[in-house]
Amino acid sequence: MKFSKWFSVLAVVLIFGGIAVSQQNAKKRRDRAVLNIPKFEEADTICFALYTVSDNTLKLTAQLYPLAEGAPLKACLEIEDNGLWEEVASTEIIKEGWTAPFRVEKWDDSKTVSYRVIHGKKATYEGTIRKNPTDKEEIVVAAFTGNSIHPGHGGDISRQDIIDNVKKVDADILFFSGDQVYDHHRHLAAWLKFGRDFGEIIKDRPTICLPDDHDAGQPNLWGESGKISTLGGASDGGYSRPAAYVREVERAQTSHLPDPVDPHKIQQGIGVWFTNFKWGNVDFAILEDRKFKTGPAGRVPKQGPRPDHIRNPEYDPASVDVDGAVLLGERQLKFLNSWSSDWQDAKMKVALSATIFCGGAHIHGGANGRLHADMDSNGWPQSGRNRALDSLRKAFAFHLAGDQHLATIFHHGIDEFRDAIWSFCVPSIANLYLRWWEPLKPGANREANSPEYTGDHLDGFANKVTNYAAANPERKPAGNVLNTRSAGFGIVRLNTGERTIKMECWPRNVDITDPKTSQYPGWPKTISQFDNYNPTSWGKAGEIAFNVADPVVEVTDELSKEVLYTVRIKGKIFRPHLPKGTTFTLKAGRNASDQTVGTRLKVGSEKQSITLK
Repeated sequence: MKFSKWFSVLAVVLIFGGIAVSQQNAKKRRDRAVLNIPKFEEADTICFALYTVSDNTLKLTAQLYPLAEGAPLKACLEIEDNGLWEEVASTEIIKEGWTAPFRVEKWDDSKTVSYRVIHGKKATYEGTIRKNPTDKEEIVVAAFTGNSIHPGHGGDISRQDIIDNVKKVDADILFFSGDQVYDHHRHLAAWLKFGRDFGEIIKDRPTICLPDDHDAGQPNLWGESGKISTLGGASDGGYSRPAAYVREVERAQTSHLPDPVDPHKIQQGIGVWFTNFKWGNVDFAILEDRKFKTGPAGRVPKQGPRPDHIRNPEYDPASVDVDGAVLLGERQLKFLNSWSSDWQDAKMKVALSATIFCGGAHIHGGANGRLHADMDSNGWPQSGRNRALDSLRKAFAFHLAGDQHLATIFHHGIDEFRDAIWSFCVPSIANLYLRWWEPLKPGANREANSPEYTGDHLDGFANKVTNYAAANPERKPAGNVLNTRSAGFGIVRLNTGERTIKMECWPRNVDITDPKTSQYPGWPKTISQFDNYNPTSWGKAGEIAFNVADPVVEVTDELSKEVLYTVRIKGKIFRPHLPKGTTFTLKAGRNASDQTVGTRLKVGSEKQSITLK
């Protein structure tokens, strides 16, 4: 009798438990996208194409659907000249990922031309190669991150609003900072969907894509120079997916970028793509802030249930800044130090990377998920973070990134608050994972009438940061599943005449040209190019008048022999901003700092006139 009663209870538990599990699984299926490669006609074999033009070299990658057995493995690129089509390149199609990478050197970037990619007898794909907009004062960058397609948080909602707005502002450049793909095993199918969603705007303007962790098929990425990761979550560093998969992802998303400045491959034959891209008198450094980064597991004291999460607010931040921990790595730092001093054909500098150089959120996942520090952020390792910021501020570079699922504006500090560069982290296209910037204490030195979360703070790694805006989602998002989760995109207006940077942060499904449309609170924000290295503790030297407009100047510490900064100034008048208590040498030139024009320069020194050759 007792056994019979027990058996009946067990049966009820199993039945209702099974129903509950079935319902949970059904909900998970409803919340996730069904991802398939659709059937296509032969004429539609070419899904989309991405390109850049830099230093008079055109690189264009056409993305094809999987070809049938026996289909030709060659594609051609033609341009239109006086109404006639002329072939300028042909290439073999790479079957692992179905890409067709084209390269045309000695490209004339002074004019706009129509192009078409041809495959077989029926398939064509047309677009426009824009002229280099060196005659424009304002360069418009449309910036995106976090392209989830899952319906549970609005990922299935059309991207037409983005397409329409990019066309309305006529963006000069598109920047996708990472997580273009959220499927960890079917990159090709997801990448083709990305192309169907965004190809209409990608085909007609230069596009920068940076593959991040989800693109590479893992939840977080500490690439550690290409080693194989063996831990769930990959916090031991390296790649979880096979190297062939990673190479296919990077070929699809980056083979159209300008050539890497240091092309030597890392472990497992994985390539690199860090480089620079010059367009419209702006020089963009394209960085790989994941590929060389050290994994934390086994290297730092564990401060929580996960090796990469610190939940103990009493921990010593210096204890995790361990010797040997790498962020950008020596190869990229060497590149940045060279890039910062090269101002040929450039008036402004911008760094593009996956994410920002701080811990940019306090609450993760849900409204109660407070996390003291996250080693997936570029706030760690602190020494590597500071070296990166020091290299970037020498060029007065602005930093544009994504990844955080939370739009923010920060002014970063190394030795003092606000002594380094500004960053803008753009919001997710569709926000898979919620985060909030909610410090426990009000920030110091806030602007008038600003929220308490703004102002000077230490992030979870004791890095100095000053927050100016954060598009925090609602505590319990509901209704408008995109905008209550703070989905959207960024627009950055780089004015090379005035040397200003205007950051805009827009929600989804609005008309950004309508004066009645509001941005997220805290935007727009406009700064000067020269705010990217303007410590409050410094002083001014006397005014220097040059005989030519916009020369390049370089300031070097006479004691340490280190370059303080190099920049192309605005106009003929320059008043150097300098640390107090030491002297500097000034070099200058029309397009490079190739003439020594002053020594013993210091705060308070006399004004002078300089004639450049």
